[in-house]
Amino acid sequence: MPRELSLAEIFQLGYYWETKILLTAVRLDVFSALDGKPKSAVEAAARIGAHEPTLILLLNALVAMRLLTKAGDLYGNSSAAGTHLVRHSPQYIGHLLLLHDAEWNNWGNLEETIRSGKRTVDRHVFETDPTLGANVLAVLHRIGRQSGPELAKRLRLQGPLHLLDLGGGAGTNAIAFCEVYPELVATVFDLPATLSLTEKTVKDAGLDSRITLRGGNFNQDELGGPYDLVLMSDILHYQTFETNQALVKKVYAHLVPGGRLVIKDRFLDEAGTGPAWTTAFAVHILVNTQQGGCYRTSDAMQWMTRAGFGSLEELEKTAVVQGVKALQGRAA
Repeated sequence: MPRELSLAEIFQLGYYWETKILLTAVRLDVFSALDGKPKSAVEAAARIGAHEPTLILLLNALVAMRLLTKAGDLYGNSSAAGTHLVRHSPQYIGHLLLLHDAEWNNWGNLEETIRSGKRTVDRHVFETDPTLGANVLAVLHRIGRQSGPELAKRLRLQGPLHLLDLGGGAGTNAIAFCEVYPELVATVFDLPATLSLTEKTVKDAGLDSRITLRGGNFNQDELGGPYDLVLMSDILHYQTFETNQALVKKVYAHLVPGGRLVIKDRFLDEAGTGPAWTTAFAVHILVNTQQGGCYRTSDAMQWMTRAGFGSLEELEKTAVVQGVKALQGRAA
């Protein structure tokens, strides 16, 4: 049985102070201002255009949070901050934190949303700020480069195959699959605005001869194919149950007999109370999208069954589900 939370832990859950301090420091680009040798608060304030006495309060809090160091009157970046929070660092993750800060006001509407059942946003921040969206996708691409090959190997593909990476973003998974399976070719389908980033990452990987790009709205436009494998990775939580059901049925029609659909997402368990991070993510989707939601693996299997898929399998608990189109599949 899990232990009861202590009073101190309950208070800690309710304190968002450090979160906002970090997000504000990233928005002000404090860590880039302190890159190199340590600097005084006067120097830092001049670099970012801030009021020195109030900036000192922020800097001291960041020292206590172990993101900055302080020796005398000089402030410097910790090793972690220098690696991940300095804008020109190749390991910079600040764009992802800027996304969270852009969603800050939406979280302030959580009480109203829970009371009324009505969402207060009509568009995701990626639509209102495409530049931020592209930068976030670039960060997620770098992070996903570590997990993509593991997913590819788990599927144990054989022979020359054609993969459709549906809503493939920067092409992270398509690149990983092509690197793991030399005979595989891939198509990345996403919005035209996103594909400008995809084109760059595919070329950087040296795979532009094996990965093609197809722009459009996957709910409305033709998908091409037929394909041996379709991957839907982290796209369904932005859509309604009915839209996802229709999309899975559409994908069925674009698979060859014996082809596979693999859905990777953040699924809830059947009780809806786990995994813990996903339960919080479900609330995040509630306040930051117009109609998205977190679903259960049984929902994904229901979509697949209704579309005509068989041999359903949960490849990774609350994360990856697979369905196979019969060799003599019914018309979708």
